[in-house]
This record gives sequence, structure tokens and C-alpha cells, in this order.
Amino acid sequence: MNTVIFAVVVLAVLGAIFGLVLAIAAKVFAVEVDPREEAILGCLPGANCGGCGFPGCSGYAAAVVKGTAPVNACAAGGDAVAAQIGEIMGVAAGASVKMIAQVHCTGCGQNYKQYNYVGLHDCVAASKLPGGGDLGCSYGCLGLGSCEKACPFDAIHVIDGVAKVDEEKCKACNKCVDVCPRHIIALEPYKTKRHVTIPCSSHDKGVDARKVCDNGCIGCSLCMKNCPKEAITMVNNLAVIDYEKCIGCGICAQKCPRKLITVDGKVPEVKPAAPKAAPAAAAAPKAEAPKAEAPAEPKE
Repeated sequence: MNTVIFAVVVLAVLGAIFGLVLAIAAKVFAVEVDPREEAILGCLPGANCGGCGFPGCSGYAAAVVKGTAPVNACAAGGDAVAAQIGEIMGVAAGASVKMIAQVHCTGCGQNYKQYNYVGLHDCVAASKLPGGGDLGCSYGCLGLGSCEKACPFDAIHVIDGVAKVDEEKCKACNKCVDVCPRHIIALEPYKTKRHVTIPCSSHDKGVDARKVCDNGCIGCSLCMKNCPKEAITMVNNLAVIDYEKCIGCGICAQKCPRKLITVDGKVPEVKPAAPKAAPAAAAAPKAEAPKAEAPAEPKE
């Protein structure tokens, strides 16, 4: 019994000694934290998504205080958080451009399978197989949900075999972009009205693209030729939008023969041209009125 009591007392004394040593060490080796860093950390949403380009919210807060990061880089917090951080740092936050993830695939390639994939339900795993997956199109969405699992905001889901982004929930954290093995997801500026999208990533020539997808880009360049603002260019057989020039007119979507380009998520209807008015009949020449004879001069 005495042995047990002695052991307990020894452990208690050792615990007290070690606790005292740790307390002294914490004060001696303490690193002073700028109070602004703690204030900024309190403003951040705490998602630790890494969308700002720094390792978590604490890393971003430290970078802002050091002056190596802008005050409006928190994608999850948006303009409201940027304004709070700007107030703490004594600078104007400025308006930020809303970015969202765009999946550049319509999923129509799901109809053209090379083989039936049976394995781990993960795009990264499937991409290691021959052909980079079971799709005939080497640029198409594999639809196994790696992006869905990676998203901390529940903003992307696989629907009918293709990833779809919820524009309201998306915070542009870049998680889905990083995890996609086919690199078909990208962050793009988002216009709340008349937002034009070309949901395709294929660089195949038109003949080859038709063999593996029902409505992928075939590189016909009709959208580029008809754009009034020269906002579309062809890059290796694929139409690409310059959002700084795009005005959302939708002419490109109307001209696309594959009905691929969307405006606000929909393919605009092409209104039939109004029938041309029939040319007016030529007016019959008016008959000249008979000239009145001059009155005869009176005879003397």
C-alpha cells in the first residue's frame, strides 16, 4: 500500500515539475503575435480551403499583416470579409471580381464508353487505367465525384454522369480545380447576368470530336467569326472566351451548330427571321394633263 502511495506522490511531483518547466518555457520562448493577425483571423470564415493561396486561414491572416497578401483574397468570405479586413489594416478593400468554378464538359461523352469501369468510385483512380478512363473522349468528365468529395462548400455534384456547379454556393476555393485529373474545371469570372459559357475541353479535330461526343466543340469557329466584340478565339481547335471583352450578347450561342454554348446556363432559342416585305409594285406613270390652250387674242 505504501508503495502505491509513494508512486502516486512521485508522479504528482514530477507532473508539477514538468508543468512548471513548460509554463516557464512558454513565456521564455513565446512568439509575439500581431493583434491585427488575431483580429483578421476572427473575421475569416474558418474554412481553411486554401483558395487564397495560403495554408489555411491563419496563414492568410499572417500574410495580410506582413503585406504579402491583398485584403480581398478570401474567396469564401467575399466582399463583406474583405471590407472588415481592410478596416483592420486601414486600407480600402476595393471591389473584387466574383469567380466561380466552371466544368468544361456537358457529359455527352458518357454515351461513348471504351469499356465498363468497375473499381474505386474515384476519378483519380479511374484516370490511371488505360486510356485515362472509360470514356471515348479523353477530355470528358469521368463523373466519379472526386471534385464533389473535395468541395468544402457542397457546391459541386455529379448529375447524370457529369459534375455540375452550384453557382450560389461556389466560393472559388480551387479545391475541385486541383483534384480533377483531367483538368477540365477552371475558375472564371462570373457575370450574374448574361453569363456565356463554352462547356467543352476537347482539342480534337471536328471529325474526331463527333465520334466521341454528341455536342462537343468541333472547332468550326463560327462563334469566333460572328462575335461582334472579338471576345472568342480558337485555341488548338477549341473556342475560348475572353470575359473582359464578352458582353453576353449570345450571338455565339445562336450560331453554334452543336448547341454547345450557353447563356445563363441555357442554350438561347433562335428566333426565326421575320419574313421580308414584298417589294412595292411600281407606280403607274401618271398621265399628263392636257395643256390648256392659250386664249385667242381679240381681233381688232
